[in-house]
Amino acid sequence: MFDGTYPHLMAEYNRWMNGKIYTACATLSDEERKRDRGAFFRSIHRTLDHLIWADRAWATRLEIGSYPPSALGEELFAEFDLLRAARNELDGQILAWARTVTPAWLAEPVTWTSKLYGMTQTIPRWAQITQMFNHQTHHRGQVHAMLTGCGIDVGPTDLPVLPILNEGPS
Repeated sequence: MFDGTYPHLMAEYNRWMNGKIYTACATLSDEERKRDRGAFFRSIHRTLDHLIWADRAWATRLEIGSYPPSALGEELFAEFDLLRAARNELDGQILAWARTVTPAWLAEPVTWTSKLYGMTQTIPRWAQITQMFNHQTHHRGQVHAMLTGCGIDVGPTDLPVLPILNEGPS
């Protein structure tokens, strides 16, 4: 059952949207998914791969899971089926974790160093979580645009149509 917290809502949305995006991507050939389309990470495949890279970094930082570090831009999964399986597994971990988050834990300050920006900062956990989900939405939007360019309609993407919000009382 949905508990109404921001992390749980965004984890549900994240899993739902990733499912829609990956289903749409599965209709393309491997060549089409890997075609350079001029996006920041060039292709649909590399953008999806980057999202797993970033989510694993956040997962490790937020104690959702533990993943070995890898360099920005390093491809983690060359095969779409493995990429999709890794996404499903990670989304399940994020959702299970989000159901356990408490307001007190969210408010705790955390000091961390960004390897990407080379800076150390102390911010509350809720800000880190907001960044994790915002980053996912940003790059999924790029994939959505690339899919639209391929003539593929992913369907509704707005939060109010998230199925869990429309299930009614349980």
